[in-house]
Amino acid sequence: MPDYNVYIMGMKQKICYTLSAAAVIFAAGFLFYRSVFISVLLTPLALLYPRIKTKDIIRRRKKELNIQFKDLLYSLASSVSAGKSIESAFRAAIDDLSVLYPDPSAYILVEIRNIVSRLDTNETLESALSEFAGRAGLEDIDNFVNVLNISRRAGGNIAQIIRNTSSIISDRIEVGQEIDMLLAERRFEQKVLNAVPVFMTVLLSVSAPDYMYPVFNTAAGRLTMTISLAIMAAAWLISSKLNDIKV
Repeated sequence: MPDYNVYIMGMKQKICYTLSAAAVIFAAGFLFYRSVFISVLLTPLALLYPRIKTKDIIRRRKKELNIQFKDLLYSLASSVSAGKSIESAFRAAIDDLSVLYPDPSAYILVEIRNIVSRLDTNETLESALSEFAGRAGLEDIDNFVNVLNISRRAGGNIAQIIRNTSSIISDRIEVGQEIDMLLAERRFEQKVLNAVPVFMTVLLSVSAPDYMYPVFNTAAGRLTMTISLAIMAAAWLISSKLNDIKV
């Protein structure tokens, strides 16, 4: 079963991402410095890109799993409200979610099938869910599993507890989705603003080469360009942090 906290990139992927990043870095280096030598010196930075891409893939997988988990909660709450046991609710969730996710390799379908398979081998639901939560590394899944385990040990109205917990966690996930939608426009604006200096450099290089000559051919000009690039990188990092809101 997949560990969502880890992603092992294949060698073919690493080479592909590294070469792509190297081409972009070389082009950017030549654009801002007009020097093949400096551009070649910068290309080793491409070796860092597979690690950055790996973190992005992990983040995207967790986000997708979290959204799918919300639909699982709806299915579980509906089945429990109809009088089914929590174990039967997980079995019924396979059919419910197969309609929403026709692809049998969808993360949540794989996980539910694994949980049901463990139940069929007389493993407890608590241990199956705890193993799933450990691999998922998501706070919402951890909270649900902890509440479910405590309620089954302590007794009480498990159906009501599951309905309430599912509602709270689902609302939280929905709020996170709404925030992502609201920030989508800001993220687009961020990308546009990050592209403006590149566009201006290309425009001035083509329309006013004499004006840009000191920037590309003097020590003071290259130092100024380096400082400008550092400021651009800092602005990108700050804007990325500001747009990364977690619920």
